[in-house]
Amino acid sequence: MNEKTEIQTQGPSPIPSPAPPTGVPPATGGGAKEGKVGNVEIEEQEHHEHVEEISPELEALLQTDPLQGLSDDEVARRRETFGRNELIEKKRHPLLKFLGYFTGAIAYLIEIAVICAAVVGDWADFGIILALLFINATIGFVEEAKAESALDALKQTLALKTRCWRNGHLVELDTSELVPGDVIVLRLGDIIPADGRLLGIGATGEATEGDLQVDQSALTGESLPLSKNKGSTVYSSSIVKQGQQMGVVTKTGGDTFIGRAAGLMAVATEEGHFQKIINRIGNFLILITVVLVLIILIYLLVVNRGTPEGSFKKVLEQVLVLTIAAIPVGLPTVMSVTMAMGAKELALRKVIVKRLTAVEEMASVSVLCSDKTGTLTLNELTFDEPYLTNSYTSDDILLYSYLAAEPGANDPIEFAVRTAAEEQLEILKNRTHKHEVPGYKVTSFLPFNPATKMTQATVMNLNSQESFKVAKGAPQVIIRLVGGDDDAVRAVNALAKRGLRALGVARTKPGSLEEYELVGMISLIDPPRPDSGDTIRRCNDMGVDVKMITGDQQIIAKEVAHRLGMGRVILDAGHLVDPNKSDEEITEHCIRADGFAQVIPEHKYRVVELLQNRGILVGMTGDGVNDAPALKKANV
Repeated sequence: MNEKTEIQTQGPSPIPSPAPPTGVPPATGGGAKEGKVGNVEIEEQEHHEHVEEISPELEALLQTDPLQGLSDDEVARRRETFGRNELIEKKRHPLLKFLGYFTGAIAYLIEIAVICAAVVGDWADFGIILALLFINATIGFVEEAKAESALDALKQTLALKTRCWRNGHLVELDTSELVPGDVIVLRLGDIIPADGRLLGIGATGEATEGDLQVDQSALTGESLPLSKNKGSTVYSSSIVKQGQQMGVVTKTGGDTFIGRAAGLMAVATEEGHFQKIINRIGNFLILITVVLVLIILIYLLVVNRGTPEGSFKKVLEQVLVLTIAAIPVGLPTVMSVTMAMGAKELALRKVIVKRLTAVEEMASVSVLCSDKTGTLTLNELTFDEPYLTNSYTSDDILLYSYLAAEPGANDPIEFAVRTAAEEQLEILKNRTHKHEVPGYKVTSFLPFNPATKMTQATVMNLNSQESFKVAKGAPQVIIRLVGGDDDAVRAVNALAKRGLRALGVARTKPGSLEEYELVGMISLIDPPRPDSGDTIRRCNDMGVDVKMITGDQQIIAKEVAHRLGMGRVILDAGHLVDPNKSDEEITEHCIRADGFAQVIPEHKYRVVELLQNRGILVGMTGDGVNDAPALKKANV
């Protein structure tokens, strides 16, 4: 969530104003205090955001004329330096993947047995053992290939086309063609094709009103769109939810925020816990078998020297029987079949098992790290318990906020208000016309304005034929509109400290169209999923410790943890990269903490890595690009 928390309204501007650009690091120290309307001040909660560093050499390439763009020659030169704007996925050749199933300690033992059987001409054993080898490899290969194809179908999320200025013309081109310094146009609904810096102007150079609202929940875990203005950084794969601006591309391909996450995934390739155990068993068996076979081979050759029984081929035949007896030739096949049955059982419950050994490893997990946004929570803003005053009820505040809501606006806060009202108010159920409120008629409507930071509606009560005005917007704006209210300010500050976003609602007093009184404060939060709390309790009962690891703000993480019944020891990401602490101390933090907030993909990866270094089997769950490296690194 963009925790200008309680004081950002449904429109694009962060409140209170002025605020630093979202891409600029916040001032150090405590939260600034602004918006004094009575004897108490509204406190602004600091918003922490990861800031990208731009080298002086790259900065020099970003000074492109916005309405001219780069020339074809310059684009070609930069592509030579930076490459194409795409993430290269290294896929193993299917044949190499299949041959991979013939490696490992036990597989090597069985292959030695096959060779020995061929040498002595024992073709029955040769055929049986070879068939077992191929059955084992085929089961593993087919099951994992099914999972791969199911996963590939889920990976279609990146932007394919973008609008860009080239040679003085605005053209549409493939996103892979972009280079640093390209000037791109970002509009509502666009998936941002590369990391960039906003220029604060529209597609043809005109000034733009309001900020760009960008949803980067999949990248950072922040559940609400962020307000981005001139100079702010926008990241590849995030989505424009409101506004239009031009931006200059700063990083492409593997250098982007998402590209670095993909790079971490390439690093995280190690054999699983199950494979390690099997290899340990295999190595022990190899050692015992080799020692015993050598002893028996030498003994038989010495004792039977000079007799037909002492010929090398005859002795080798006898020793081969022992070798095959010592080798668990059926073990890999039995394991593969057993795990394939487990994978099939899970598939009936809509679980994709990408690696067969994960079925067994899941049972060994003792720490489960979970993303918050969209995993533990719904990733949608929802109406929470409101603050009410002047004898108004929860139904009243919903009705008045609905009357002052812009119909059809593509805004998460407006959508949350409308949805809550339609679900809870009896008069809004079973309507013939969806845009009308029975008994009321909106005679004029002023949509959200970045300058006033509120929406206003003039409404006629059709029963009494009296008109009144309703206003909805930033808490300090509404409090100022009603002439100040210290209790309301305290309520807003209390909501903010819990990570809830507040929205003020006021209406005019009876008989007046100018004098407003406060109805109350709507509070909004991205709530936990209905089953999350129960799932966490079941995990705890099974001895699995659940830790929340989120890119969202610390206060929001603590509130969600409290609602889920988890511990509230949520540390910020600074504890993971503290240069004054050893890896041992940081690992202790990871074990004792209930979670971490304000993390980036590298931090999530580090948490999993440190816990694994302690010998802990770690599970990871998440739905965002920012979770991908940790998901790859985790045992499950």
